Amino acid sequence: MKSLYSFIIKPLHDRYNNKKKIEGGGELILNSNIEIFQSVEKRAIVVAKPAALSTPIKVGDEIYIHHNIFRRYYDIRGNEKNSGSYFKDNMFICEPHQIYLYKDKDNWKCNLDYCFIQPVQSENVFNTQKDEPLIGIVKYSNKFLEAKKINPGDTIVFTPNSEFEFKVNGELLYCMKSNDIALTNEYKKDKTKYNPSWA
Repeated sequence: MKSLYSFIIKPLHDRYNNKKKIEGGGELILNSNIEIFQSVEKRAIVVAKPAALSTPIKVGDEIYIHHNIFRRYYDIRGNEKNSGSYFKDNMFICEPHQIYLYKDKDNWKCNLDYCFIQPVQSENVFNTQKDEPLIGIVKYSNKFLEAKKINPGDTIVFTPNSEFEFKVNGELLYCMKSNDIALTNEYKKDKTKYNPSWA
């Protein structure tokens, strides 16, 4: 079972990541609205890779994907439906550009021209926003950025509204494309990484 140009994937656990285990063996449902994208699971496992494309992503790899693949919705009559990516038996069609990050053995690597940026803590004591807007530290880079000598650990400035929130290994990270990085911050002052308690 293979597609010519698309991946076939399945959720790593459930399609929604909206439950939290509590002490005593109970479970708390954090959100019951199927249309809220923050609750949709973004982790998946590759079942089959495209037959006609060369890719470093292998069958069985864990990946981070676009939230709309697993998300359900209500049609005009109020009936609950699967997304257009649904294939069968809890498997989904995923285009290569909908995969942001993949796990190669024990290392996370960015797919195509995506990168992941860690927010930094605001240094303004009067600011109610705890992270510094539009500034971050490169967490996972890609070959395009590395060719421009932008590597993990570098402080960068990114364009407004280009970031998408992900939680990777308990860290809040912003996913964006290489072209969304506008500047490298060349002064050597250390920045403190920002990670909220909910991550």
